[in-house]
Amino acid sequence: MSAHPPWLRAAAPGSERVTELLALTDREGLHTVCQGAHCPNLGECWARGAATFLLLGPHCTRGCRFCAVTRQAPLPPDPDEPARIARAVAALGLRHAVVTSVTRDDLPDGGAWQFAATVTAVRRLSPGCTVEVLVPDFGGDRAAWDTVLAAEPEVLGHNLETVARLYPAVRVGAEYGRSLALLAAAARHRRGRGVKSGLMVGLGESRGEVLEVLADLRRVGVSLVTIGQYLQPSPDHLPVAQYWPPEEFAWLQQEALALGFAAVAAGPLVRSSYRAEEMAARVP
Repeated sequence: MSAHPPWLRAAAPGSERVTELLALTDREGLHTVCQGAHCPNLGECWARGAATFLLLGPHCTRGCRFCAVTRQAPLPPDPDEPARIARAVAALGLRHAVVTSVTRDDLPDGGAWQFAATVTAVRRLSPGCTVEVLVPDFGGDRAAWDTVLAAEPEVLGHNLETVARLYPAVRVGAEYGRSLALLAAAARHRRGRGVKSGLMVGLGESRGEVLEVLADLRRVGVSLVTIGQYLQPSPDHLPVAQYWPPEEFAWLQQEALALGFAAVAAGPLVRSSYRAEEMAARVP
């Protein structure tokens, strides 16, 4: 497809806060999804001191054709990683910390323990900080899911990413129904509070299909949702089928709010953790 339209121009990283965050992540040996997934909002978010920490290394065991994170044999989990993330959160003075991970199908629990340990470690060093986790599907393992739920993060997220019809081409190794069932289990456990999901558009879906996904998410009790434009990370990834203009995202946001979501972030450059602290404040 042609070059990005003008509404997809993002702020370039270049402030003292960005330099501080780079130094901190290097010093603590941490990874961020902001860098690993080529997030277009890195400049804006890091200038505000907001970063999304990436657990369990920079390499994923799956090869989703939309994602810039490298598919490669991963290293064993680092038991000190939760403590290092907690130190980074404390050093940054964050009021809301967001943690995600690569998918680790090689681990018996998919990395669930690492999420729970990180939530505990952050709360120990920063008692006033709320924690948001964005987790993989753990291969549908409910015991792993329960491990994360037991840590009681303020926001628990799992992204559907795309419409059901496109799952075989877009989300390798994932299943729409399985992900929806995990979100439903989370919503039951949390009585609908602080359960979050995210979608991309621009992969060939229709307006009607996006509305169906939003209706599915509300039906199972998801209360927070993000919707953003898919951008091709490299020529080896899926091409962009279409660019949705800002007015289409404004329409989607109104439709989602009408369905009853507590908070919706929709826009061409919106990503899962974009303005996460503001969305978390809307948790009912």
